[in-house]
Amino acid sequence: MAKAEAHGTSSIPRFMGKIVSQNELLKLTAPENRNGRRLVFTNGCFDLLHPGHVRCLAAARELGDILVVAVNSDSSVRQIKGDGRPFVPQNDRAEMLAALASVDYVIIFDEPTPRELIARVRPDVLVKGADWGPDKIVGREEVEAAGGRVISIPIVEGYSTSRLIERIRRANPVARRQAGSRNP
Repeated sequence: MAKAEAHGTSSIPRFMGKIVSQNELLKLTAPENRNGRRLVFTNGCFDLLHPGHVRCLAAARELGDILVVAVNSDSSVRQIKGDGRPFVPQNDRAEMLAALASVDYVIIFDEPTPRELIARVRPDVLVKGADWGPDKIVGREEVEAAGGRVISIPIVEGYSTSRLIERIRRANPVARRQAGSRNP
């Protein structure tokens, strides 16, 4: 079964093929199919999509010709962020990202990091937000070993998923009580 089908993405609008399985992505973005176009890769949970995400993705897209966004699956987000997350299911997160003009392809991955996926895709440019230190960017070694570049994009001030979650919890007394026993 294809990765996208395993995650149930076959039941959501495909945005002209933007949400793809790993096999589809590898075929679509293979170096011989790029026709000289530069492939940019980024990843994240994108649990609560906000303008900071949108602006960073637009900036990432400007670094190349094809932007691939890898989204952590629900189980992967739980491993990283805890049992209270994600707030938005993986298919919905993928659908919102696929609807952005700057995004060419979206893929959902199960692993805690996309290292293996990055090694297989071999992007020309790997992008992360500047809140990730250079030594913390997963896939850096693989991309640089293949002759690619790793670029940190400045974070858009005033936008943060953690800050947004905290604002929601402060505004909702029930959420505040529930948050006392969970980690955001």
